[in-house]
Amino acid sequence: MVKALKIIFFLFIPFLGGAQQINIEGYFMQDSAKLGERVGYVLKATYPESAQLIFPDSTFDFTPLVLLEKKTFISSTLDGITQDSTVYYLSNFSLDPSSYLTLPVYELARYDSIVHYPMEAELKLKLTLDSIPEQLVFQQNNIYQPLDKSFNWIIFGAIAGGVLILLGVFYLLFAKRIREYWKEKREKMRWARFEKRWKAQTTLLSENPSIESADEVIGLWKGYMESITKLPVKEWTSSEIGKRMGNKEIFKALRTIDLIIYAGDSSKSEEATSYLLQVAREKFQEKQTKIKHEGAAV
Repeated sequence: MVKALKIIFFLFIPFLGGAQQINIEGYFMQDSAKLGERVGYVLKATYPESAQLIFPDSTFDFTPLVLLEKKTFISSTLDGITQDSTVYYLSNFSLDPSSYLTLPVYELARYDSIVHYPMEAELKLKLTLDSIPEQLVFQQNNIYQPLDKSFNWIIFGAIAGGVLILLGVFYLLFAKRIREYWKEKREKMRWARFEKRWKAQTTLLSENPSIESADEVIGLWKGYMESITKLPVKEWTSSEIGKRMGNKEIFKALRTIDLIIYAGDSSKSEEATSYLLQVAREKFQEKQTKIKHEGAAV
């Protein structure tokens, strides 16, 4: 009876071992590919749930193929058996008729690792041309083909020198007029910006008199007058401005706006701002006339 049990036990050992066997499978998703074509290589592993397997990563040498992308899938386990699969997208740049690939799968053991290899997969090279003729056939062509001429640096230098001389003469003749034009243009643009902001600020002061709006109006006017006269107008008081410019009406107009700041009186703000705008316009016209006179004197 004991001998019979031993015989049955040894008969079932292969089946028990098979249940714990690790199976590795690797194959290309197509049997042939053109040079440089993207091809998928599938690596599958079936193994017991207790085992730990590692697939190759991008650091592995895929020669003679080149790795383009690696795509992994979630493991699935059924009845203690786990299935893993990964697709490696590769390209072949070898001119050999066939390329072969087998990727290792590493089983982690306690003190070492066991390497499992699938059967070698073959990828055939698909040629675009069926065959290359032994003797080349040339197409006859008797049409004249123009030859490229070398660049003539002497002519180029002569033309470039002539252009530079013309520019120099033009600059000597018209440079001062051009500077005059741009000065006049710059002053006109500065006046246009000032006038636009002045109308907006004085309208706000008239509709809603406040210390802030009155201070903005005075600061705007002083800033423009300083830019056009080159005098430190911002540093002067209202009385100093009237005295330095020799115009008491300027002092009165600034004083009227000062009363808004210090006393809240805005009864004559429109009259004062109109006069200050007139003074600024006169200074602008004087500057334009001065620019023209300077250009004519030259």
